[in-house]
Amino acid sequence: MKNHTTRLTRTIGVTAALALTFGLAACGGGDDSGEGAGSTDITAADVDAALESDEEVTLEFWSWVPNLQPTVDLWNEKHPNIQVTLTNAGQSADQYTKLQNAVKAGTGAPDVAQIEYFALPQFALSDSVVSLSDVGLSDLEPKFAGSAWDQVSVSGDQYGFPQDTGPQVMFYRADILEKLGLEVPETWDEFTEVARAIKADNPDNYITSIDPGDAGGVDSLIWQAGGRPFSVDGTTVGIDFTDEGTTKFTETFDTLIQEDLIDVAPGWNDAFWRSFSDGKYAMWLTGAWAPGSIRTNMPDTSGMWRAAPMPTYEAGTPMNAENGGSGVSVLKQGDNQAAALAFSRWLTTDIEAVQSQVDAGLFPATTEIMADETFLGFEDPFFGNQKINEVFVESSKAVSSGWQYLPFQVYANSIFGDTAGQALGAKTDLAPGLATWQESATSYGSSQGFTLK
Repeated sequence: MKNHTTRLTRTIGVTAALALTFGLAACGGGDDSGEGAGSTDITAADVDAALESDEEVTLEFWSWVPNLQPTVDLWNEKHPNIQVTLTNAGQSADQYTKLQNAVKAGTGAPDVAQIEYFALPQFALSDSVVSLSDVGLSDLEPKFAGSAWDQVSVSGDQYGFPQDTGPQVMFYRADILEKLGLEVPETWDEFTEVARAIKADNPDNYITSIDPGDAGGVDSLIWQAGGRPFSVDGTTVGIDFTDEGTTKFTETFDTLIQEDLIDVAPGWNDAFWRSFSDGKYAMWLTGAWAPGSIRTNMPDTSGMWRAAPMPTYEAGTPMNAENGGSGVSVLKQGDNQAAALAFSRWLTTDIEAVQSQVDAGLFPATTEIMADETFLGFEDPFFGNQKINEVFVESSKAVSSGWQYLPFQVYANSIFGDTAGQALGAKTDLAPGLATWQESATSYGSSQGFTLK
């Protein structure tokens, strides 16, 4: 998940990333270190029974989502015997470090934790979180967007409830395109031509930017091109940045970057926001969670923005990807797993709970609200009264299946800036940079006991 005040998938230090990887010693069950602690001898009936029980239970929920307390308060009001305490244990990698330390120690883990999709496999393979398949809750699949359900699935089992998603969207400054007489691009070829027109009008301006330290952003662009560089089957892992989809991405972005049509610069700082406000950047290719960030950081651009589907590589053939998103998982270490599962299920499937999170700035993973006429019909004044949720929902439906994250994706992301990111910064061909990233990630995976094919 990414939200309206903070970017969560920032590049993290290698030291922190090393602390996040469990390695294969943890896979397949617990030991004296506390890894895989706890059992899951409960059923879906036990989860329902927890809601009717008179036993007083207190659950701890770790999440960094701003303005989530009203949602938790709503649960606490409706379920006086199961009270939830919300704790911000840090954002993204900061939380994962604390979570892993608690799992290793065998004590101190929360009952429920928000975990981004890219980080979930390492906790699933270490047997730290409850499998929904094991407790009979995998039949909830129809309640969630297909791409979200895919992302809580690891080796055929589901290890969390999808909380929010981030289908990629092309946000653009309508005033800039109108001034230059440019149409909204529908394909990447058209995108490149619009980028050239913007550069010809003012050599200091760009169609957008790309962050040389943002592995997640590049992953999404590869995914959207049809690339599938990561494959995981249990502890057997493949990394290959030479597939057809990844090659489409590299060829397109080599042109955009080497012609200086896209600015290569860090994101999420004052200069980044000023570049949009001042018209230096005309577009932002990012997740559907972004409207809150745009409103907060660029209030003077109200009415200038619109949302459109991502450009495609083949005209008339929608293909999209996710950019961000999280699930909520129940930790095996907890003593109240049935109650924790009941809360997690409510948080992600109850329409009132989901709407409360939408109000907090999340884009939902729940199909019921995506089909809600009020949700779809909302006219956003910041976006010129456009019904932006219609664009987001269609973008979500267009997300292609089959994407996988590595069981050590947190570490792989941490070394992106020193490998593939170097090629971005130097504006050289991307393929060799991705090959360096692949080599480093492969070496690390092997050192952790994974079989690299």
